[in-house]
Amino acid sequence: MNPALIRLLQLSDPALPVGGFSHSAGLETYVQLGIVKDAVTAEAFVRGMLSQNIHFTDAAVVSLAHDAITTRQYDEIKYLDDLCTAVKLPKEMRQASQKLGARLIKIFQAVCNNDWLNRYAAAIQTKQLTGHYCIAFGIIACALQIPKADALTGFYYNAATGFITNSVKLIPLSQQVGQELLFSLQPLITQLVQNNEQPDKEMIGVCCPGFDIRSMQHEQLYSRLYMS
Repeated sequence: MNPALIRLLQLSDPALPVGGFSHSAGLETYVQLGIVKDAVTAEAFVRGMLSQNIHFTDAAVVSLAHDAITTRQYDEIKYLDDLCTAVKLPKEMRQASQKLGARLIKIFQAVCNNDWLNRYAAAIQTKQLTGHYCIAFGIIACALQIPKADALTGFYYNAATGFITNSVKLIPLSQQVGQELLFSLQPLITQLVQNNEQPDKEMIGVCCPGFDIRSMQHEQLYSRLYMS
């Protein structure tokens, strides 16, 4: 039995009570505008989010945060925290990242009591740092001795599951279609994990601006089911 696998399953569990179900990452705007309306357009949205947005933002930061803790470079965590805040242009996306991160830290501080995680939590509490979900995820994965490639796989899987679950609810799609879509993403996730093993810092923040625009528009929707 591999204890790290069990820890990864808990860390990346979509049912972990951090509030991820409350956020659509702008998908609700796409659905209301009729851009995402069926299985084909939902797949395009999910693939785009994973490969054109998360790949160059949150997943890259997870990888770098894992490296920073492995090599004991806490100043790098401070740099990543500022960088993550800067590249999240929509206000509600920044807020979502902070809320999810705070809840993730609260859960795992109690069970792993890691010095690096405690330092990050203390810096957030004293407002020295902003705090972000992806950084907390990377720190916790390292603290739980989860290999970086496995941590990235879990991170991508968690994100993909969240997007698909929201697509099933909003469009709506059948649960069967949702599971088929999730299964079809395995080769893409594998490739993205390989690409993020050694991320290029100069590429962080590169993304499709459409996602940011739809997230900003989400703040002004007449009716909403999701917080972001």
